[in-house]
Amino acid sequence: MTIATDSKLNARIPDGPIDQKWTRCKDQLKLVAPNNKRKFHVIVVGTGLAGAAAAASLAEQGYTVTVVTIHDSPRRAHSIAAQGGINASKNYQNDGDSVHRLFTDTVKGGDFRAREANVYRLAEVSGNIIDQCVAQGVPFAREYGGMLANRTFGGALVSRTFYCRGQTGQQLLIGAYSALMRQAASGRAKIYARREMLDLVMVDGVARGIVCRNLVTGAYETYAGHAVLLCTGGYGNVFYLSTNAKGCNVTASWRCHKRGAYFANPCYTQIHPTCIPVHGDYQSKLTLMSESLRNDGRVWVPKNKGDSRRPEQIPDEERDYYLERRYPTYGNMVPRDVASRAAKERCDAGFGVGDTQMAVYLDFSRAIQEQGRAAIEGKYGNLFDMYEKITGENGYVTPMMIYPAVHYTMGGLWVDYHLESTIPGLFVLGEANFSDHGANRLGASALMQGLADGYFVAPYTVGNHLASRSLKPVTDAHPSFTEALASAKARTDRILAVNGTTTVNELHRRLGQIMWNKCGMGRNAAGLSSAIKEIGALRDEFWSSVRVLGSGEAFNQNLEHAGRLADFLEFGELLVRDALHREESCGGHFREEHQTEEGEAKRNDKDFCYAGAWESKGEDVAQSVLHKEPLEFKDVPLVQRSYK
Repeated sequence: MTIATDSKLNARIPDGPIDQKWTRCKDQLKLVAPNNKRKFHVIVVGTGLAGAAAAASLAEQGYTVTVVTIHDSPRRAHSIAAQGGINASKNYQNDGDSVHRLFTDTVKGGDFRAREANVYRLAEVSGNIIDQCVAQGVPFAREYGGMLANRTFGGALVSRTFYCRGQTGQQLLIGAYSALMRQAASGRAKIYARREMLDLVMVDGVARGIVCRNLVTGAYETYAGHAVLLCTGGYGNVFYLSTNAKGCNVTASWRCHKRGAYFANPCYTQIHPTCIPVHGDYQSKLTLMSESLRNDGRVWVPKNKGDSRRPEQIPDEERDYYLERRYPTYGNMVPRDVASRAAKERCDAGFGVGDTQMAVYLDFSRAIQEQGRAAIEGKYGNLFDMYEKITGENGYVTPMMIYPAVHYTMGGLWVDYHLESTIPGLFVLGEANFSDHGANRLGASALMQGLADGYFVAPYTVGNHLASRSLKPVTDAHPSFTEALASAKARTDRILAVNGTTTVNELHRRLGQIMWNKCGMGRNAAGLSSAIKEIGALRDEFWSSVRVLGSGEAFNQNLEHAGRLADFLEFGELLVRDALHREESCGGHFREEHQTEEGEAKRNDKDFCYAGAWESKGEDVAQSVLHKEPLEFKDVPLVQRSYK
């Protein structure tokens, strides 16, 4: 690992007061004339909230848009799985919310490791998102009088989360999908489903296209354009078991990283505190139970170790409502990293419940007694149905059992204020970039970021890129496309040629065990150093013993998984190296050597108040160069977090 002495990073943050930066930026951006927009071709990779919103908005402006998705329909993108809600500073509850309060809560929730200017812009445009979605017909929950309803999420003392029961992501994606399909019907957007991006094509140092594999036929395809928008989500499946869909992967981001895009803060991974616990080795993923449930559900464990009674048989005085005890101000609504570590601490101390003793209770008995079962069903009914279908337990009668699991990733490709990466013309939106959440994302902020980037940021900044550069006409006959295509094919051929004896699934599961055990909720120098060696050995084993049946020129899901695992095996090492170099605890990055007397994360602002952006230097991850973007906090005081 090398640390750069002179960083190449230019965040392009506008001057002036923070509440005027975005307005000033928009006023200074160069524009493309309406009659010229049709001359420009934009490629959007991914059709979640960020991708669908950006593609629809750019096509509506008049650009020619090509949309690529690994799914059989844009509606299958993983944004559909988000449950609890989307934040916005509308202050409909008249409880003291504001743009500035949403901004400060988000910066604090990320443990002061996000860029202030980007976070303020996110809060600033949040209200516009709700107006946009209501206009699209998104069926947000409403109060009796017709006003949009709100509920609380972790890390906030106000109600600012808009929701559609436990299906908010699905309903928001339908809205963005509808906008996208309207543009597809007009001919301004063309959608290519079941394609996986395998490489980025650069011409004269600028992103000008992509290489894809048709997942149905196995054929390789190339697409040329004037800009590429990467909207491909996060990398949580490097842990194997996570709440992510099995198709979620790091390949598109990693391929861009290998072409020159810096990867920022990969060690910042989010552990979600309310997931259905692991039940056996047969599992391939975990299931999220929305954070919104903590509005009415109380988290507890028995006060006595080894108490094997049914939870309803344990009287209230023998229950430890540990979040309410430790954090009297926020109670059960502390941020995710805090709640997750607290659950782990109780279980590690011997107070866990269930067959594995690695779970805690989420109890709705008081809420049902006070509000009635019908009210709870109205707010969370589909979540209770899902829980019963998976576990066989009725959450209305018996407390749910939950335990933390990998959920979201705050790290991603480094972007400036324009959402442009270190590769000109490559824009990165939503979870695929690093910019807004620091070391811990507050619940209900992922949907906010995806739609903010897609609807209200990229349509401005992409136009500035197109108007500012003299981009020569390029087709996929250009030598750069030929080189990238050959490289993608060679990588696939290399995987197929191994013809070993070990399944992809087995190798991926073993990678996940290394990552979770040594770079999960708790991390230390010895474990991280060991993990680097183990990942390297596992990567060597992959390239010598993996067995992939079938061919590359056909439908081959095993080959898809193998290609993604090959990238995870490289990326996983970078994630661990990033965690090892950051000698502090912050948010979801909890180094056991760096904690307060109360067991909370202890930052080192003197040495680590920066975004760490890694530059690839070839195949050997150990040769990566670390660049630092200093983080300044002028509008939110840089203090030790407290939710007590």
